Amino acid sequence: MKVILLENVVGLGKCGETVSVKPGYARNYLFPQGKALEATVANMKVYNDRKTQLQKADDKKKATAAEICANIEKLSLTIAQEAKDDEELYGSVSASDISDALAKEKFNVKKEEIIIDNPIKKLGVYSVRVRLHPEVIGEVKVWVVKK
Repeated sequence: MKVILLENVVGLGKCGETVSVKPGYARNYLFPQGKALEATVANMKVYNDRKTQLQKADDKKKATAAEICANIEKLSLTIAQEAKDDEELYGSVSASDISDALAKEKFNVKKEEIIIDNPIKKLGVYSVRVRLHPEVIGEVKVWVVKK
């Protein structure tokens, strides 16, 4: 099924692009979330009428994300976890833990926006990427210490 994206969707495309997706993905996620329209002649006209408005909204989101990202990059989060004598954690530090630590610093970052490349299973200092907008990715320093 062909759809017109109304906003940037990670892994799919940018605002205004026409992409092919499975019908269930469009029907159950993209359409209800307001992220896309079915690629018909009528909807193409609707999109062209709203194009500048959507672009302004996306630019505003990007600017806000860049500002928040700049503030987050100045942070150094400390997360205390239970650890063994060899500095290996009993569990691991998850995106949810980092999201909670950012919330304590008054930053509202969803766990889906936090990118952990390798599981954090030892004490130490880690750089964790945060994607607040498809074009804005920052890093936050996370110190994992023994509880």
